[in-house]
Amino acid sequence: MRRLHDRAEISDVQLRYATGTDSRDWELFRSCFTEEVEVDFSDGFGQPVVRVHADDWVTATAPRMESFRATQHMITNLVITFVDDDRATCVAYVRASHHLPNSTGDSDQTVHGYYTNRFERTAHGWRIAAVKLTALWMTGNFGIFQAALAPPHPRPI
Repeated sequence: MRRLHDRAEISDVQLRYATGTDSRDWELFRSCFTEEVEVDFSDGFGQPVVRVHADDWVTATAPRMESFRATQHMITNLVITFVDDDRATCVAYVRASHHLPNSTGDSDQTVHGYYTNRFERTAHGWRIAAVKLTALWMTGNFGIFQAALAPPHPRPI
């Protein structure tokens, strides 16, 4: 019975990750992570794997996602494997759509792939300790995504 409860809680965390991102509810998004999180978006995005404080991850993610007019992260086919009573891995399909009307082409960019997230049981329930996105293919205007990944330019005084 405990495993069923754990599976349900891990699934809820995975879905809160998507909901927090798309609704721009950064407190909800933050509630998905352990205090430190390993982030691996190297596949398809060329970003280095980093281990950061979860607050810093949220602070970095928010303006990037908010630069789009809208996003929609659909997460399905969750396969949860337990390492032991307090650690698990969840592999889940993702289709992440990003919408930004612009004058250079298509307003949409979509990532098709899967997450391989490591979970740990904490005093506050199951949380993501490592998030890894594997992009299998992308469609649309990647330029709108690259603009969101670019570091912000300082504004003149």
